[in-house]
Amino acid sequence: MALRPIDNALPITPERPKKQTKISALPTKKQQPEFGLVNDENKASLPPPADATIDYIPSENLKPITDPESKIQGLIEGLDSKDWTKVCESLNAVRQFALYHSSLLHPILEKVMLVLVKAMKNPRSALCKTSIMASSDVFSAFGDKLLDPTTDAFDSLLLQLLLKASQDKRFVCEEADKALAAMAKSMTPLSLLHQLRAYVTHANLRVRAKAAISISNAVSKMGLEDMKEFGLVSLVQMAVDKLNDRLPEAREAARNIAFCVYQAYTENEEQKQESWQTFCQSNLPAIHAQSLVKIASSQ
Repeated sequence: MALRPIDNALPITPERPKKQTKISALPTKKQQPEFGLVNDENKASLPPPADATIDYIPSENLKPITDPESKIQGLIEGLDSKDWTKVCESLNAVRQFALYHSSLLHPILEKVMLVLVKAMKNPRSALCKTSIMASSDVFSAFGDKLLDPTTDAFDSLLLQLLLKASQDKRFVCEEADKALAAMAKSMTPLSLLHQLRAYVTHANLRVRAKAAISISNAVSKMGLEDMKEFGLVSLVQMAVDKLNDRLPEAREAARNIAFCVYQAYTENEEQKQESWQTFCQSNLPAIHAQSLVKIASSQ
């Protein structure tokens, strides 16, 4: 028997699909970039490994080396190491040798200076700073003995110090300034002037300024005879060139150079201003002579 449809049955409607939960596109914790470093594929990249801890020991806290004669060979090997931390340790040993056992270090001075230059060029700040600190102690210990006409090791070291003193990294810049001051203090002014004169025309304006400051420090310790040996006219021309330099510290150094020459030149002159004016007018263009006379009269 056929079944009759039920009249009051409700029509069957298809079940509405459930609303899917919207998934956030934010990266998970593991996906989120760390330290602000993201590579080209938008994946997290790890920060560079941290430098090992390096102690920056003040010169006055360095101690003599026990049995230095037997350890000098180990120093040479350490300076040649490919491990930068060992090089740092060896540079600190260089400082000890320089301050307390300089006679043992003297035969390898050229090698030491070349290692200092190489370390200053290294991108690791710890190695760079340690090498600059070592250069200060080497300057203090050896002074003019670092000047060897058969090698350009000192010239390379001087250039690197001027470049580091011109950097934006404050702690490197300040340490390089200290090294340049130690250099000016330990070396005879005349010898140092011959080394520095090439850098007052350097393309880098900061290097020019640092060179001018070092020259100013050297000239302030010179007497008239040393100035004459270097060349009075050369000194005042150097000062004139820097009076219009872009950096104020270069201009200030130039004024100090000019005034030091003025003081030495007129030390035994009764008519100081007239004598200085005559000298300037005889050796410089009128506008430059006027600038130097004005500097002398303003002091």
